[in-house]
Amino acid sequence: MKRIAILGSTGSVGEQTLEVVAASPGRFEVVALAAGRSVEKLVEQVRRFRPRRVSVAEAADVAAVQDAVGPEVQVGAGERGLRAVATEPADLVMAALVGAVGLDPTLAAIEAGRDVALANKEVMVMAGALVRRAVERHGVTLLPVDSEHSAIFQALSGQRPEDVARLVLTCSGGPFRTWPAARIASASVEEALAHPNWDMGAKITIDSATLMNKALEIVEARWLFDVPPERIDVVVHPQSIVHSLVEFVDRSVLAQLGLPDMRVPIAVALAHPERLPLELPSLDLAATARLDFEAPDRKRFPALDLAHRALAGSEAGPAVLNAANEVTVAAFLDGRIPVPRICEINGRVLEEHLEAGAGAVTGSLDEVRAADAWARERAVGLLAGAPS
Repeated sequence: MKRIAILGSTGSVGEQTLEVVAASPGRFEVVALAAGRSVEKLVEQVRRFRPRRVSVAEAADVAAVQDAVGPEVQVGAGERGLRAVATEPADLVMAALVGAVGLDPTLAAIEAGRDVALANKEVMVMAGALVRRAVERHGVTLLPVDSEHSAIFQALSGQRPEDVARLVLTCSGGPFRTWPAARIASASVEEALAHPNWDMGAKITIDSATLMNKALEIVEARWLFDVPPERIDVVVHPQSIVHSLVEFVDRSVLAQLGLPDMRVPIAVALAHPERLPLELPSLDLAATARLDFEAPDRKRFPALDLAHRALAGSEAGPAVLNAANEVTVAAFLDGRIPVPRICEINGRVLEEHLEAGAGAVTGSLDEVRAADAWARERAVGLLAGAPS
């Protein structure tokens, strides 16, 4: 029985991970769960899965959770609680937190010798070089959970790295794929959250609408698979059936296909190197009828160019881009800025970082944190109209 710890158990990926676990009796034991502020949901999960350890975001919630789950469950909070869940004896840690908060506990899991299923893309975006070195140093396995990176991971199985010519990430194009620029500029929060294919959290759904999600995935792919960014491409695929492709030096291409359901890449990571039977509909290609592909419009969606600019400029560049994006997406969700300002401010913050000549090589986690903090502060300043 494989022991599983979950960082972010009350989020979208965390809940679906527990769905897969529940549908596979006898295969997994849930040993630790970390949630944010969804205390009632966490208590329900504890009562069903009986982990040994849990963590919540706020220390003020510890007593109530402890009373609800009983003395046999250890309850922690904050960064220390996340680290305790990440390092609880387990065979696999599902890293499903959202944003920069996932970096420290994921690195702690790696340093404790735990294999990691990574759904928290910001970990690789912020500190991909550091994480890759830690994975190699501790001899653990990093299993991607993003549907696109899971597809590449599956296509690369049994292949030699030197035979890989190109990685091609697919994206649906989001809710604004066919919208003219003027309409995108006046889009409401509700319209931006109306993803045509995927059911995801608010932040990642906005990232999908701006294609910043795909920009971050370019960075993630560069470090997950050790492929130079110039050999990573993006193609728009509205049906979300082909989840990504790998082209080899002989120009053959392997693609992974399936209906858009996050339980599939979650199950791939949980059961690796085996497969889990899932009660999901089969892919009916005849019913699908057609698969469309188109080049992304980089004028309406400048985020993709920002990813390549960040990777070419410095190891800390992606951390800066990610931090600025977290600030600007929050501002959009609060109704303070229109959609185009997200990438506009992100790009300005990134350029100021690159012009300063800092972060060519990221030597420590402290440097990542410093770049992240500076970018957040600068993005807040730009939102308020502060000059350069």
